[in-house]
Amino acid sequence: MSSAVIHYSAAACTDRGRKRSSNEDAFGFSVDHGVFVVCDGMGGAAAGEVASALAVDELMRLLKERSAGAPLPEAAEQAIMAANGTIFTRAARNPKLSGMGTTLVLLLANADRAWMLNIGDSRGYRLRGGKLEQITVDHSLVEEQVRSGRINLAEAKRSPLRNVITRALGTQPTVTADVFPLEIEPGDLFLLCSDGLTRELSDDLLESMLRLDLKLEALCERLIGAANNAGGHDNITCLLLRAGGTTQ
Repeated sequence: MSSAVIHYSAAACTDRGRKRSSNEDAFGFSVDHGVFVVCDGMGGAAAGEVASALAVDELMRLLKERSAGAPLPEAAEQAIMAANGTIFTRAARNPKLSGMGTTLVLLLANADRAWMLNIGDSRGYRLRGGKLEQITVDHSLVEEQVRSGRINLAEAKRSPLRNVITRALGTQPTVTADVFPLEIEPGDLFLLCSDGLTRELSDDLLESMLRLDLKLEALCERLIGAANNAGGHDNITCLLLRAGGTTQ
């Protein structure tokens, strides 16, 4: 029996923003292998840049080299564990890199399904039928306070603790990513981004911008520009993935 195969297209942009002297974000993607990742590094000096670059390089390498037919969620979790170990070991060997880590949002896609995984507060969204849905859940102190009812969303946006994340890649010997299985429909548009985008642009504004009839490269640039115009207080990275038509 033949089955429909969805075809994908992707584009990504990153910018250091208007306030930071360097860019600690990193991204990578391969449409052919169905791998798409954004990381936002943290750590003193250049440690954040090292952590995010290590994570992206290791994840792209391992997931592009995965065995044919290997279950994607398991392959992703194994690659994340390996990347975590690489970052943690590098930091342990170099005092200048002590405590470095990175957030992670990862999408793995095949012919008609996808899995999104995240660690930290880099986010993954899906636009379907003109409606934007946040797929991932932030691993941050303010998000936990919102979920527990201690503060509301307006208070969370003003909180001095909004930069505190509760889970990161590479800061501990082990880490667990949240996994979100997704069914794919032609026309779905996925956004993976660092918090430099979502701190500046509301979900309502993101939704309206993602509805624009633009090529993915131009839409990425439009998102980066809007975040910079809103203040550009942090590094900004966005990766867009569109599910196109199907073939039998």
